[in-house]
Amino acid sequence: MDRKENSKYLWDGSGEPDPEIQRLESVLGKLAYSGARPGFPDIVPAAPWWSVLPFGWPMRLAAVSAVMAVAALVAVWFVIHRSKQNPAPSGSTASEWQVARLAGAPRVGNTAIENQGGLGPGQTLVTDNRSRAEITADEVGEIEVDPDTRLRLVPSRGERKRLALDRGVIHAFIWSPPGEFMVDTPSATAVDMGCAYTLQVDDSGAGLLRTTLGWVGFRLDGHDAFIPAGAVCATRPGIGPGTPCFEDASPALRAALTAFDFGPADQRAPALDTILAQARKRDALTLWHLLARVDANDRGRVYDRLAKLVPPPHAVTRDGILRLDPTMLDLWWNELGLGDVSLWRTFERSWSESDSQSRGKAR
Repeated sequence: MDRKENSKYLWDGSGEPDPEIQRLESVLGKLAYSGARPGFPDIVPAAPWWSVLPFGWPMRLAAVSAVMAVAALVAVWFVIHRSKQNPAPSGSTASEWQVARLAGAPRVGNTAIENQGGLGPGQTLVTDNRSRAEITADEVGEIEVDPDTRLRLVPSRGERKRLALDRGVIHAFIWSPPGEFMVDTPSATAVDMGCAYTLQVDDSGAGLLRTTLGWVGFRLDGHDAFIPAGAVCATRPGIGPGTPCFEDASPALRAALTAFDFGPADQRAPALDTILAQARKRDALTLWHLLARVDANDRGRVYDRLAKLVPPPHAVTRDGILRLDPTMLDLWWNELGLGDVSLWRTFERSWSESDSQSRGKAR
């Protein structure tokens, strides 16, 4: 699509609409206020509250950011509170996802969904090449299921909700707290961090995750990838997530990443050369991930290139990064402007504690 036409649509509604934006508008439109417009007396404009704070602009910006974060938490609470006041249709259980037919004849097990139905733990939703469906859990989010897709609801422990995408394509819009919803694939697990994304899996088990809002964690056995809005990440069975990159990265960089992540060993060195040569400031996302993926002998080259694009904070040293010091890596990630990695670390601790408790009960 022409980027200018897309911008016109976002600005004043003219131009060619983006299908993904239209989908998000449709989902968010369900929360729109539909009552009469209230009347208010004229108000004399006042200076913004932050202009009177007794400190300079850096601290003012920090204060504004803190208020925005609180507002976001309030919005999440509102959605969850609203869902509790609107329980699932009669006949469904709290552990079920509601299923709505969008086209064709989607099935849950051997039962065709005529209009609406439920997807319970252990059950499978299947769409053929003419079918589409939408599944919803009020406390989690909404997921559109494309044709030729097989999706299972995995029995889960505690508050976490879990699906498994065996093949096909889903489009997820999630409002549950970060780390509380995940989707297993044959080669990695997508962990929602408050976002919207598309996840696809082919018949070989290879997958591709594309984030359109917020960011998503992609993991396999501690091998992690963070995919912010506008970025993609491929995954392969037996290997796990590759290195994420933004979709507007150069074709040469993207091809080199595929060779580096999934190609023969003798392709890694020339692929890395191409990646470092092609990287822009925006591609710091990719270089940060590569720090832990390259051989130790190449790590210094990646550090030097990333440091030119996004200088490391004062507490981050070259020696520490070459040792893959986790605290320094996290500090540098936070300099990229792609979200606070502490959310992910909180999820990891919770995950480890949950697994430890489960192993203890098994004994």
